[in-house]
Amino acid sequence: MDRKNDGLRLMDGAGYKKIIIACDSYKGCLSSREVNEAIASGLKEWNADDASPEIITLEMSDGGEGMLDAFLSAMKGERVRIHAHDALMRWIEAEYGIVDDTAIIEIAQTAGLALIEPEQRNPMKATSWGVGEMIMNAYRRGVRRFIVGLGGSATSDCGIGMLKAMGDDWKKIRQECSFVLASDVTNPLCGENGAAHVFAPQKGADAKMVQMLDDRARKFAEVSAKHFGYDRSEAPGAGAAGGLGYAFLQYFNAEARPGAELLLEKIEVDVLLIQDADLVITGEGHSDRQTLMGKLPQRILEHVTNQKIWLVSGGVSDRKAMLDAGFDRVVQVTPEEMPLDEAMKPEVARNNIIKAIREQFAL
Repeated sequence: MDRKNDGLRLMDGAGYKKIIIACDSYKGCLSSREVNEAIASGLKEWNADDASPEIITLEMSDGGEGMLDAFLSAMKGERVRIHAHDALMRWIEAEYGIVDDTAIIEIAQTAGLALIEPEQRNPMKATSWGVGEMIMNAYRRGVRRFIVGLGGSATSDCGIGMLKAMGDDWKKIRQECSFVLASDVTNPLCGENGAAHVFAPQKGADAKMVQMLDDRARKFAEVSAKHFGYDRSEAPGAGAAGGLGYAFLQYFNAEARPGAELLLEKIEVDVLLIQDADLVITGEGHSDRQTLMGKLPQRILEHVTNQKIWLVSGGVSDRKAMLDAGFDRVVQVTPEEMPLDEAMKPEVARNNIIKAIREQFAL
C-alpha cells in the first residue's frame, strides 16, 4: 500500500467529504466519546460552511475503560444498573450491558483501579468479588453468553473473589455459559512476566507484596491444576486483570481475544470504513512502539484501505515508527512544554485536541 505523506489533498476544493473518528480513551483523562467529540469540534471550527464534511464518530475500547459504552453505542442493547461491591468491598452502583443474548461485562465497573483512592490501593486486599456479582446478576436473568473486558483492575487476586461471590453456582456457570475475554494483555499468571511482577506495582504493591502475590498465584494455580487435570496459568492472557484472566481460562474455559479486534468485529468496521470515507482519525492517550503491537490504533490501521489515516494522540514517543507503519499523519496534541499533570486535566486536554486539529487543517 502506497501511503505518501503528501499533506491534505482537498476533494473538490472543499475538503474531505466524509471523516470517521474512532479514538480510544485518553486514559485517566477523557473517554473515547470525549476525545472523538473534541476532534469533531476542531473539524467543525476549521470548516463551518455548508460544505462541511460528514463526520462519523465511533466509540472505541481495547477491553479496558469505556468498553461497555463502546459496545452499547455501536449495538442496540440494554444497560443494567445494579448494586455491587468495589475492590475494597464497599457498596457502589455498577453497570453492565445486554446485547441480544450476551452480557457485556466491564470488570472496571466494580474492580476498577479508578474507583480506589491512591492512598487506599492495596492489591493484597483488593478483591474481584464485585465481578462475580455482575456475572451472577446476568446469569439469574437468563444470560448464558458473556464478553468480559479485563482492563483497569485494582486487583491481583487471581479471580478468587469472583469465584467466592458465585458460591457453588460457579459449577453451573462452567457447564452452561461461554465467556470471551477482551484484553490485549498476553502475560502469563506467574513469574517475571506475570500478573504480580508486571502489574501489581501500578496498583500499590511494593517489592515484598509483589513476591507474596506471585507466590499466592502460583499456589492457587497448582491447586486448580490438580483439581481440573490441566493448567492454564501459562496461557496468553492468564495474567490479565491481576489473574482474573486465569480464573476465566481455567475455571470457565474462556476464549481470549484482543479487545480492539473484538469490538471492531462486532461493529462491522469494514462496512463503515468503506462507505465513501476519505479520512479516518484514530488515537490514544500515548502512542509508542507498543501501539504497533495490536493496540487499537494499529487495529484500525489494518482495516483501512484507500482512506487517509491520522493518528491523533495525547503524547507520541516514536513518530517515525508510526509513519513507517502506515499512518499518514501523526499528531501529538499536548505541547512539549506542558507539564503532565496540567495536560491530564480534561478541559485542558480537550482544548489541546481542538487546537491541534485546527492547526493540522491549516497546514
